Amino acid sequence: MNRDEFAAQVLAAEKTLYHVSKSILKNDDDCADAVQEAILIAYRKLHTLRDERFFRTWLCRILINVCYKMARERKRVVSLEDYMAERAGEPGRPGLYEAIMALPEDMRLVVVLHYVEGFKTAEVAAVLKIPEGTVKSRLSRARRELRAALNEEVLDHAQ
Repeated sequence: MNRDEFAAQVLAAEKTLYHVSKSILKNDDDCADAVQEAILIAYRKLHTLRDERFFRTWLCRILINVCYKMARERKRVVSLEDYMAERAGEPGRPGLYEAIMALPEDMRLVVVLHYVEGFKTAEVAAVLKIPEGTVKSRLSRARRELRAALNEEVLDHAQ
């Protein structure tokens, strides 16, 4: 893969990279830093990519590792209330977005990869390096929690 092909693949995966980093780090500035670092690492280690068909999966795995490293190093957490206050006024972001972001990180990440980015369960398993059955159980638990959270929100607004 040459430099132009690499750039084209990165641009094609841009939204995926943002969503994945956002599901782990939540802070936009941290997400941008993580994505930049992941792209740089990927470019330097491009020779280790065995099959170009799996570029997006490979790049996501690098990004996830970078995000976890940043989270460990910074030990800085943005409160959910502060984050939600930033998003509250945005149109087209009903309770689903907030409910997804309130999920525990392991469930939030599989939901974003599977439902937002369209990865198949096997691909999510490969990216996260976990068994496919674990992906399926996390998706199931996440759907159950989202259903409960969204039903509560509907009930709260009806009163």
